[in-house]
Amino acid sequence: MTTAEVDGPNGIEPDTKDWTWVLERPCDECGFNASSISHYDVAGAIRRDAADWVRRLSGPSVRERSNPAVWSVLEYGCHVRDVHRMFDGRVRLMLAEDEPLFPNWDQDATAVDDDYASQHAAVVTEGLVQAAHRVADTYASVSADQWSRPGLRSNGSRFTVSTIAVYHLHDVVHHGWDVDSPRIGR
Repeated sequence: MTTAEVDGPNGIEPDTKDWTWVLERPCDECGFNASSISHYDVAGAIRRDAADWVRRLSGPSVRERSNPAVWSVLEYGCHVRDVHRMFDGRVRLMLAEDEPLFPNWDQDATAVDDDYASQHAAVVTEGLVQAAHRVADTYASVSADQWSRPGLRSNGSRFTVSTIAVYHLHDVVHHGWDVDSPRIGR
């Protein structure tokens, strides 16, 4: 989520962008460069990122939005926790089935339905770290011949285990940048 007009049910504009382009060129916002990341390094990077979220979610203003149209650190933490869970499910599906079609996930509806803003930071932190380590373990268990196994999003975007790992890493790195960036007053 980025600063935008307020028009979603929780005051946040729904993110409808297709971010798959980050696999082809560096992210203009956070600077993530997929070409500099090996899928073999994703598990360790996700574990390190989870440790950064422990720090982020322990701050005194974790519930405060610096702008009504931008999630709080707590809301971002809830989202990152759920991103780890969702990617773990998708990768496990790719490892178990031939070219599966991923179930849709409406991240904005999840934020509202699960009331991210009212969750407890300590519980979110624990869930995020557990989810990060679980998906990191999943990536660490992928054998050399499984990295090329495919899967599809409902919009037709095709991933391999290798590309979805790097795409997943961008997602969490980008949200860390969202929270730590001085542009939103953190």
